[in-house]
Amino acid sequence: MKALIFKTLVLISVIWVNGVKAQSLLVDKVVAKVGSEYILLSEIEEEFSYAKSKEPGISDNVKCMILDNMIAQKLVIYHAKIDSVEITDEEVETQLDYRFESVLRQMNGDEVFFQEYYGATIQEMKDRFRDDQRHKILAEKMQYKLISEIEITPKEVEKFFYNVPKDSLPYFKSEMEISEIVLVPKVNETERKKALDKITDLRQKVISGEASFSDIASKYSQDPGSGLRGGDLGFAKRGVYVPEFEATVFSLAKDEISEIIETEFGFHFIQLIERRGNTVRARHVLIKPEITTEDLQKSEKLLDSVRQLIMIDSMTFEKGVKDYSMKSIPSYANSGRVKNQNTNNTFFAADDLDPDTYFAIFELKPGQLSKPLPFQLPDGQKAFRLIKLNTISKPHRANLQEDFDKISGFAKEGKKNEYFLKWLKNKRTETFIYIDPMLDYCKIGESKTNN
Repeated sequence: MKALIFKTLVLISVIWVNGVKAQSLLVDKVVAKVGSEYILLSEIEEEFSYAKSKEPGISDNVKCMILDNMIAQKLVIYHAKIDSVEITDEEVETQLDYRFESVLRQMNGDEVFFQEYYGATIQEMKDRFRDDQRHKILAEKMQYKLISEIEITPKEVEKFFYNVPKDSLPYFKSEMEISEIVLVPKVNETERKKALDKITDLRQKVISGEASFSDIASKYSQDPGSGLRGGDLGFAKRGVYVPEFEATVFSLAKDEISEIIETEFGFHFIQLIERRGNTVRARHVLIKPEITTEDLQKSEKLLDSVRQLIMIDSMTFEKGVKDYSMKSIPSYANSGRVKNQNTNNTFFAADDLDPDTYFAIFELKPGQLSKPLPFQLPDGQKAFRLIKLNTISKPHRANLQEDFDKISGFAKEGKKNEYFLKWLKNKRTETFIYIDPMLDYCKIGESKTNN
């Protein structure tokens, strides 16, 4: 049985020699076994080749580090199976769909180009990576199961903090937390009717066959991204589009063209190109009503009135967000609080903010509001923005009084990592691990090895 398990597999493989792609015969074989999981020589060589392409000066000793990491990964997967960690086919397929749809979107949904580039169809690539994706999800679930219930006490946070040498404590720059109300000007009826008449005419030209959908989108659509691609939006799942658009696109049959709909962005008509379960590929034409100078002035005046009400405590900032702020921006769902996309928290250093925002709050004290500021949304739409400075800290070295939450986060992550490494160490001693003699030079320790 052992002879069968560890038999050598001979295959033709593509390898990289001195950075030059060449066809070569590679003798592949099982070089390690962790419980019932295998590690192939080709897997180590592939990882090493990738590492060497990034850092040409690395030595062959890096293969030992790669092997050690792979053993750790296989330990997690093996014990996830023993512990009956559940993973469904649907989870695997969803992740595979997401991965390949992301690639396909970058190729403008062109499956022919995808096949030419990768030398395989999307389905063939999914079949090739399905086991890897399953193992990845399995490992993530097992790791989450191990560390999800780990908590940390205030005493542990203090111990963590005082164990860090004072000269090694991080120095935090001045940080601010801000909230916003983003008010989009209301379109006047005259401009609204002009835009509706225009898109009605464009849709009729497509329906009658006078012009193609892609030509109309390329020439007239005011969505700059999709307009360049004939209106093509690529593949998208539920939850990506605003509610009115999503409800319409998911109700269409293949190639069907919708009636005209109105969203906060303007007027659209949509055509469904393809649907795959909860994923659709569609194209649209967008016509935006023109915002006049008078519309902008009215919006600025309205937002200034909201500011005055908040300042005299006749309205809370949170109610101002709910009643007046644009619903599709991320801060709306967070009562106006703005998240720093670089750190995934709500703290901003001065250089994290764009100059207009920074200078608008430069002289404010916590709790104070800026004046209404002209603001341009990512799609070019004009709006006005009211900013509230929630908190601000001075530059300082980390301390428990001002930075307890941050230090607690560091301490908790450290505790999770320590627990996980200890678990790996214990499992190495409990689990059957075989390493081929050809890799004895790696001296992988702490493992129960047998031949």
